[in-house]
Amino acid sequence: MSGNTKAKNYEIDMCNGPLLGKILVFYFPLMLSGVLQLLFNAADIVVVGQFAGSSSLAAVGSTSSLINLLVNLFIGLSVGANVLVARFYGGGQKRELSEMVHTAILTSLISGCVLIVVGIGIAGPALRLMDTPENVIGQSILYMRIYFVGMPFMMAYNFGSAVLRAIGDTKRPLFFLLAAGIINVVLNLFFVLGFSMGVAGVALATVISQAVSAGLVLLCLMRSEGDYRLDLHQLRIVPDKLFKMIQIGVPAGLQGALFSISNVLIQSSVNSFGSIAMAGNTAASNIEGFVYTAMNSFHQAAISFVGQNYGAMKYKRIGRIALICELSVLVVGLVMGNAAFFFSGTLLKLYATEAEVFVYGALRMSIICTTYCLCGMMDVMVGVLRGMGYSVMPMIVSLLGSCAFRIVWIYTVFQHYRSLQSLYYSYPISWGLTFAVHLLCFAVIYTRLLRKSREAKGRQEVAV
Repeated sequence: MSGNTKAKNYEIDMCNGPLLGKILVFYFPLMLSGVLQLLFNAADIVVVGQFAGSSSLAAVGSTSSLINLLVNLFIGLSVGANVLVARFYGGGQKRELSEMVHTAILTSLISGCVLIVVGIGIAGPALRLMDTPENVIGQSILYMRIYFVGMPFMMAYNFGSAVLRAIGDTKRPLFFLLAAGIINVVLNLFFVLGFSMGVAGVALATVISQAVSAGLVLLCLMRSEGDYRLDLHQLRIVPDKLFKMIQIGVPAGLQGALFSISNVLIQSSVNSFGSIAMAGNTAASNIEGFVYTAMNSFHQAAISFVGQNYGAMKYKRIGRIALICELSVLVVGLVMGNAAFFFSGTLLKLYATEAEVFVYGALRMSIICTTYCLCGMMDVMVGVLRGMGYSVMPMIVSLLGSCAFRIVWIYTVFQHYRSLQSLYYSYPISWGLTFAVHLLCFAVIYTRLLRKSREAKGRQEVAV
């Protein structure tokens, strides 16, 4: 495979040698990158919570589930790009790899432009439909409309970093996000303290920082010497590559969107308890996001490692990848989740000053953080299945096991026991159920794959 020595230093040979060390080398920069991405939003929340009050904090927080609902479908396409780039790279298919990269990047830019129109247009009606309180809805709409102006940058970064992850490079995206994260924090303080712009200031800071990270990742791909090099003159949609990316990516995106639908309903239920409860929920969920990112990086590792080994037809390694990632995410989830809850009092004070906000935030963390490992194990198994090319099945399982279950829970258990505790219990129960079904699906598929591989080898030996 072509590429200069410098580029090779960032790549990982996922198809040969011991797995644990390589998975961890892949994992840590990716985890830190995820933490930096979260700091974009955390900086927004901390600045508005400390300097603009709990109503501004609630305004920013009330948009997150709706933003995720609109964005996740398109982010899912980047999962399809990740799987296919890994497969073509692992299989040494140079032309297919180049076509996939150019198709993915152009798709990201088109997706971002579509999201600008959709996000700005739907912000007001959707937030009203979610029963966002009158004292925060104006700020919520303003934040969301400015935030969506940066969608082409967000999409370009996500697709570009998906290409780099597929070849094992998680280090350079980390450097790019570090630069963008510093810019975001500085601009937050500049706009909010210097110009008293409130939620508009933190939204604008996020857009600018996303533009920086997108520019850096695209420049990296353009300067690469590998077969995944980006040439702007060759940007085009290759129909069969787009179709394959949609085949894998749309179910992944729909899964994320369906999760977001249930989260929008949960957010609406939280909204019914008032702006203080919303602020506590926002602060707690932001802290949980750091734990989730640490776990979800093993999900990303599973996609890339399984994808490359599937492309190279090294099927036995897939089982070892799944086991290593599951055990790793279990440990990380237990340690970080319980540590976050143990220090919840100190952490929540970073986000707000009102004592009531702390009470509501600690209540959520006592249920979610202590059981978060179940969510990580569920996601890793989804990553393994997607890396093998199965995307519709995990979507259906997640739809039934998590999304449908939570919706039913809201309209049954929550209506009977109307409290935040009963609302939050829907999370760990749905994670456990969905993980169990995904694990069963993987066992069946993997057994069949190994059997077909043995039969194919047997036929080749007979022919020889």
